[in-house]
Amino acid sequence: MVAEIFHFQEQHWHLSPQRAIFWEEEKALILSDLHLGKAAHFRKAGIAVPAGIVQEDLFRLQQLITQFLPDRIIIVGDMFHSRENNEVHYFKLWRQQFSRISFDLVKGNHDIMPDAVYEELQINVHPALTLRNIHFIHEPCEDNNGFTYTFSGHLHPAFVMHGAGRQRLRLPCFYFGRHCGILPAFGHFTGSASLDSEERDPVFVIAGETIIRAQ
Repeated sequence: MVAEIFHFQEQHWHLSPQRAIFWEEEKALILSDLHLGKAAHFRKAGIAVPAGIVQEDLFRLQQLITQFLPDRIIIVGDMFHSRENNEVHYFKLWRQQFSRISFDLVKGNHDIMPDAVYEELQINVHPALTLRNIHFIHEPCEDNNGFTYTFSGHLHPAFVMHGAGRQRLRLPCFYFGRHCGILPAFGHFTGSASLDSEERDPVFVIAGETIIRAQ
């Protein structure tokens, strides 16, 4: 898939339709809200959920790794949905093929497994992470917090596109506010929330295999 290159904050960000960003200067792949293990968590509660969701999400991540060849992957919170389950064990097997890549998790509200589990999965866990004065936290910031720029997740943002005949289509998006950006949810088994953005703020909508600048 072809990524949209966005020059912003004196850095080059490759926005992928696969709901992730490749940060060129740091050779880092950035994504948020995978919620691995969510499907298994729901099944355990007796809720019918389609099979193969975690395999599909990790296959998309594998495609991104093959495309961009990152040195590190930064997950901006909610990598896992709940406690350890079979889907977490599946990730452990999947992880072994990418042992050279550093995985950094900025801990989200759903990342509640014991520290020993993350260590076994070879994941470095951080309450927040800062590189080149670009800051990463899970829950969105509200204003300038002293860093050059802040990326977050958590909200699963979507943008409403309007068409002819009162057509409305809500699509996942990348949002770049003045001080804070919000990443789309990488996992497909997630909801979304419509974004209330300022007209001057860049918004890139994910429409199938295409990135469209909405404003």
